[in-house]
Amino acid sequence: MLKAAMSYQKFLSMNIKEALGVRDPQIIKDCQQSGYRHAGVLLPILVEGGLCKVLLTRRTDRVAHHKGQISFPGGAVDQGDGSIEETVLRETYEEIGLSREHIEILGRIDDALTLASNYLIHPLVGHITAIDDFAINKAEVAGIIKVPLSLFRREDAERRPYSVEYDGVEYETPAYEYHSDLIWGATARMMENFMDIIGNKLCLPLLQKYTMFS
Repeated sequence: MLKAAMSYQKFLSMNIKEALGVRDPQIIKDCQQSGYRHAGVLLPILVEGGLCKVLLTRRTDRVAHHKGQISFPGGAVDQGDGSIEETVLRETYEEIGLSREHIEILGRIDDALTLASNYLIHPLVGHITAIDDFAINKAEVAGIIKVPLSLFRREDAERRPYSVEYDGVEYETPAYEYHSDLIWGATARMMENFMDIIGNKLCLPLLQKYTMFS
């Protein structure tokens, strides 16, 4: 079973990397007048319990922006960061304690803009090759949730826009419900983008099903 799990992880990372590598991500052009604040986030893929999952964080009510929302690990670009990848790896470690040596960067999806703030987000996709004992920064992260990737499949997902009220403003946004959590806004749009890119290049079987064909 362990050998099959490792084969499944290799299968996933190889196919995701190939799908991302054959296209150029859409880059949102910045200018001085835009006032965008740049941020890098990690869309983390992992295999757990025979399922391919996405790791997301639930933000606390003490952060400056997007209080209580479901988001990817990541944050604002610092002047000392040499690249978006450096931002993403630094912020991921600072927020949840996931070491960079346990993250395989697979590629990049399209830039995104936030709805409730003025962030220009540069998302990278990463495969979590091993899970540390998470060291959560409790000032920023209220908890970690691991969502089956199949929730976001086009044929399975509810594609209608949701009306979400946040800080007294109503937003029309794609959204995904997972138990008591609502994944919406930029996070939902980035997941839509990711799933549109990988399309049918991934089957998302249970590990037990995968072993039948491996």
